[in-house]
Amino acid sequence: MPPRQPTAPHADSGPLVPRSRSDLFLSFTWLALQGFGGVLAIVQRELVEKKRWLTREQFLEDWAVAQIMPGPNVVNLSLMIGDRFFGLSGALAALAGMLAAPLCLVLLMAALYGSVADTAAAQGALRGMGAVAAGLVTATGIKLIAALDKNALGLAACIALAALTFVAIALLRWPLIWVLLGIGGVACLWAYRVLGRQPEPRS
Repeated sequence: MPPRQPTAPHADSGPLVPRSRSDLFLSFTWLALQGFGGVLAIVQRELVEKKRWLTREQFLEDWAVAQIMPGPNVVNLSLMIGDRFFGLSGALAALAGMLAAPLCLVLLMAALYGSVADTAAAQGALRGMGAVAAGLVTATGIKLIAALDKNALGLAACIALAALTFVAIALLRWPLIWVLLGIGGVACLWAYRVLGRQPEPRS
């Protein structure tokens, strides 16, 4: 499939597209620089609410794929989005934007943190940021629940699967690979059967 060509933004045209590869690079650089402690929340806000490159439903589908692929979720997502709009060069531009500036910052912060890592103030700050990160991820999940209403399985089934996944990981401490293969596999087969029963749209 050829790369999707950029079009002029319009208020009623639905999802928009990046203007260029430079736009991809700069947008993902800005996104990466905001992602302190809660990247998921920042990604959803920037790509869905501000840039409007994805709808909430598209974001959920792409994030689900990025989640099960090896490697960092947001890096996988940047590659997918860049490739969708500009092919391989777009994927590389988005990836460079996601990694270049944060890499420099992480190296600098690692050097600075090494000198204060054992202090009570530094350890307390990290614990505080952990709580903030958990809150950001939880808030984003709640915001995206409404998009599940258009899922082929229906809202109730999606919530039940999400609750089952939470129990398996948080309470039963199942390894992630077994959760993906078990619950994820069942969900995929269920969705496949539901979609197979739906009548094909008339031309």
